[in-house]
Amino acid sequence: MTELRCRKSETLEGDNEEEEKQKESELETKPVFLQRLVRVFFGCLASVACGMLYAVYLSTYHDRKFWFSTRQELEREITFQGGSGVYYYYYKRLIAAPSFERGFYELVVDNRTVSGQTINAVERLSLYPELITSFIYRVTGSQDFVEPIYFYIGAVLGLQAVYVTALFVCSWVMSGTWVAGMLAVAWYVINRADTTKVDHAIPLRDNWALPYFSWQVTALTGFLRNKIGSSTEMFCYLTMSATTFTFLLVWEHSHYVLFIQGFCLFLLDSFDLVPPRKIADIHKVYLSSLFLAYMFQFQNTALLSSPLLSLLIGSVLARYFQQRMKVGPLVARVMKLFLHFYLVFTSGITYSYLVKKLIAANESDFILKFLEVKFGLNTTTDFVPNFLLCQESFQTPGQDLFLRLTQASVLPFYFLVLTVCLLSALQAIYRRLSGQPLCKTYSLENGGIGEKPEVVYHVFHTMLFGGLALLFDGMKYLWTPYVCMFTAFGVCSPDLWMTVFKWLKLKSIHPVVLSLILSTAVPTIICFSLWREFSPRVLAELSELQEFYDGDTVELMSWIKSQAPVAAVFAGSPQLLGAVKLCSGSAVTSLPLYSDINLLKRTEDAYQVYAMRSAEDIYKLLTAQKTNYVIIEESICNELTINKGCRIKDLLDISNGHIVYDKGEIYSFSKYGRFCHEIKMNYSPYTNYFTRVFWNRSYHVYKVNSVISFQY
Repeated sequence: MTELRCRKSETLEGDNEEEEKQKESELETKPVFLQRLVRVFFGCLASVACGMLYAVYLSTYHDRKFWFSTRQELEREITFQGGSGVYYYYYKRLIAAPSFERGFYELVVDNRTVSGQTINAVERLSLYPELITSFIYRVTGSQDFVEPIYFYIGAVLGLQAVYVTALFVCSWVMSGTWVAGMLAVAWYVINRADTTKVDHAIPLRDNWALPYFSWQVTALTGFLRNKIGSSTEMFCYLTMSATTFTFLLVWEHSHYVLFIQGFCLFLLDSFDLVPPRKIADIHKVYLSSLFLAYMFQFQNTALLSSPLLSLLIGSVLARYFQQRMKVGPLVARVMKLFLHFYLVFTSGITYSYLVKKLIAANESDFILKFLEVKFGLNTTTDFVPNFLLCQESFQTPGQDLFLRLTQASVLPFYFLVLTVCLLSALQAIYRRLSGQPLCKTYSLENGGIGEKPEVVYHVFHTMLFGGLALLFDGMKYLWTPYVCMFTAFGVCSPDLWMTVFKWLKLKSIHPVVLSLILSTAVPTIICFSLWREFSPRVLAELSELQEFYDGDTVELMSWIKSQAPVAAVFAGSPQLLGAVKLCSGSAVTSLPLYSDINLLKRTEDAYQVYAMRSAEDIYKLLTAQKTNYVIIEESICNELTINKGCRIKDLLDISNGHIVYDKGEIYSFSKYGRFCHEIKMNYSPYTNYFTRVFWNRSYHVYKVNSVISFQY
């Protein structure tokens, strides 16, 4: 009996001790939960505040730059530069349609834009942003209290707020502190000239698409993390699915961007840094998004032969044939890895080749020729490849880009963060190939930042996009924002500093304490220096009243709207034709769309007015496109640039064989004078084919005579 009583008392005491421990743990977790909740609340508040302040800043800057609120509608529309106004024209057309359904049908069967052609404008120009915006404008009844142009601009600037908010959240998720998000936004705004095009061309597809891509990258970053709950993982997965599909829908070049991202994930999977389940889920997102985009874009054949789909199919086939690729000793795994790369790219290239042969994709030869000329593998006299190479987006960036990033202090810290993360990632890859498991329960004391899959992904992401930015200046808008985000994460992350101290084997000061101090002190010093140096400049941009008024273009558009027939067809440069289409609604011979080889060929024919061709040749080319009026621009005809070989007239002379080389010098020679000069002399045979109907300092408009008059 006494033994039983003792046992009962012992068990009762044990139960009481367990209950006390549970109560203590609950009391301890409550403050931790509240602390996290407060931190998340203030972080979300700061991210939303940064986004809203940036949108207000852009709106104020846009109004000050163009005097937008004081302009008439025609003058406002001309501010859409770079040929981007053609997108706003379709938005205007949808608003003016008697119903949304009727407007959508007119865009799908559009015979009022390109002369002699009926095009599907929604597919050809990726007009889903205009469709969605005009639909919301109608449904919400916004026409009662806001003008269509302000609603359109507000939608784009609102997306820019979403953009910087996503960069804020991504840097916050990776570093664990929302100070990193604020630093990322500060760098983004300071380097605005190299992070966004929204300042000068609001309707461009990039400005609609890249905010969705930023949220897709943020969701992917959260999805790749090891320490993530099931509900959070599902939220990231759904966000990633929605943003991937939207990104594919609103930009015709989005599948190339996703191919680079897919290649980064392919490297993560090949080095066994991410669970195969997560890679399979991401592949499902890509495939479902491609299928839906293919259907919504009216069976867009470019998606069937896209490099992203080729990579996915190659990965699936290689995984099927190499089911035991990730086992074995180091040497065997390296050999299997090389074989895996070979199988993936061979099968992917084979698939792409077969699909292009089946669907007769003529764009592939044009892109291949362009890349050959770009990388110096071939030379050509064709106008189209040389014309594209002379576009600023496809040229090699100058030193000014790196000087600006260095002055803003982002580039030096970027190289520091990238070096530490890359070396740590290489250590992690070596351990995985050697068969060693990665730490699933990561702690600050471990000091291996390269063992985090999301960090390794961003290392590959910034390196690949950085390599492309060194080749193409236009790629800086995809690289620079993530340089700001990635650098802000690094300097604010205690894990990065702890990794450095672990390599240095620091013993004099406790490395954990020092890493926590540096992760707070360094970003504080950076923020203070940025505030001191750049805040006066940013505020000065809002206080300065800039004068943007193109009187000659306003005069030209006013004449077209008042004097030209409604059914008239205009020929000219693509950028000017975009403005003509927006301001007058007249049909044009081409559009500022450089991804369509047929439109580029029509652009070449229209540009022949700046070549050394006869009046009869120009007349035949223009009448073949049913042109009624041709606009000659003084800025192109008398163009003077340092890069002489990139002038339009030089490209045309090379293409037409009117170039003579003499003692290392290049001269243009033809039995005919330059058309844009000769036609101004107003003598036969030019007056037989063309009649001048309008001119000012910048533009000369000639009517293409329907009946040729032979007067001498």
